[in-house]
Amino acid sequence: MADNNGILAIDQGTTSSRAIVFDLEGHIVATAQEEFSQHYPRSGWVEHEPQDLIDTTLDTSRRALKAAKAAGVHACTIGITNQRETTIVWDRRTGEPVHNAIVWQDRRTAERCAALKAAGHEAMVAERTGLLLDPYFAATKIAWILDNVRGARERARKGELAFGTVDTWLLWRLTGGRSHATDATNASRTLLFNIHRQAWDDELLSLFDIPAAILPEVLDSADDFGTTDPELFGSALPVEGIAGDQHAAVVGQCCFRPGMIKSTYGTGCFALMNTGDTAVPSQNRMLTTTAYRINGQPTYALEGAIFIAGAAIQWLRDELGIIAHASQSEGLANDAEAEGLYMVPAFTGLGAPWWDPNARGAIFGLTRNTGVAEFVHAALDSVCLQTGDLLEAMANDSQTKQATLRVDGGMVANNWLLQRLADLTGLDVERPKVIETTALGAAYLAGLQHGLYQSLESLESQWSLDDRFKPAISHQAREHIVEGWHDAVRRTLTTGR
Repeated sequence: MADNNGILAIDQGTTSSRAIVFDLEGHIVATAQEEFSQHYPRSGWVEHEPQDLIDTTLDTSRRALKAAKAAGVHACTIGITNQRETTIVWDRRTGEPVHNAIVWQDRRTAERCAALKAAGHEAMVAERTGLLLDPYFAATKIAWILDNVRGARERARKGELAFGTVDTWLLWRLTGGRSHATDATNASRTLLFNIHRQAWDDELLSLFDIPAAILPEVLDSADDFGTTDPELFGSALPVEGIAGDQHAAVVGQCCFRPGMIKSTYGTGCFALMNTGDTAVPSQNRMLTTTAYRINGQPTYALEGAIFIAGAAIQWLRDELGIIAHASQSEGLANDAEAEGLYMVPAFTGLGAPWWDPNARGAIFGLTRNTGVAEFVHAALDSVCLQTGDLLEAMANDSQTKQATLRVDGGMVANNWLLQRLADLTGLDVERPKVIETTALGAAYLAGLQHGLYQSLESLESQWSLDDRFKPAISHQAREHIVEGWHDAVRRTLTTGR
């Protein structure tokens, strides 16, 4: 039988790499996933071995392409989506990284960010980039590598080194070093990119002491990024879509109209609200970011970032050993007997709207009856309560109160979690039939550039509801739980807010 066209989506995440082949209707044809090691050299430091990222990407892509071909679907284009902010610097000639990748969760540059803030630079940085001065973003990570790897800064000035977020690193390796590029969404997460001018900013480069020579070219999210080396996948495939994971999920969830919100639950949690062609400045410590850029025209979003979501369940499993599988969390949470236990999962600081890189995790409300089920309940509650904080801040910034939240990511298979999310936010929570919306968004962007789709908006009809969860507790009960949560958060803060 003749092959049908499909799209390979490479989804390179924080703990695993995944490859999914979609058909043109957005259905999954084949998938492969592989975890890789996390490295923690010091408290608050998180690194990846860059070779692990490309090795697992190639392995999963080959497996998915082979399975899709067996099913009669041939991938004709590639979309890439990636963990954002994670920073890699490598030698342009050899392709060898000069240091491990510094992961978005890493806190080693907290003092540098605090010094820049104390010197009065945050207002200018926020106005141009939509971001805050936090170790989360790439700029201070780049500077740390240049300052701590022998000879790196001089080599960078000479143009001998290249910087990239993970998308750029994968693209470089997939194209045999022929393409050093990123898209506008990933560039928007560096603290070096002016989101209004949609260009690298010389004043920001000077502030962070980063040579322009190491930066990639910034293209649209749907664009011609280059073609893969033929020997990698048996033929040269074009890479035609790139977006950071949370931006790709906006596309995969078809949140194309201003006011629509999606929230993705993986290692962390990230909620984005489409604000159209207006870059809305936040008064509530949200981030303003490029949601996607098509034909040179940016669409903007407000974003709230939670550093620890699914990672809290992984902690219970891997470090405490009190559960064997993450899938147990749904049943255990349902069995928990008491309210009043709060876990503030500030393992690597607190993200929006608190932005305290020095905060550390804490548990409040322990009693003699506290057991495994209560720990799991508190971990899942922390995800819902942090989401509520983000949504409240977004509503205040945008002066709009939303009724619906579209969710995706690995955690949303947990029905208890989604019902609790509806209860604690007061919103209807919608789960789509395809929850791999990050990968789907990358596929849609590549398909758009390849001419497989007429426009992004034409894809709205492909979004399909799997289940809707409605709030089932009283406003008074919700407020009581939220009040206890905010008290717990305030006890963990080091910033005095």
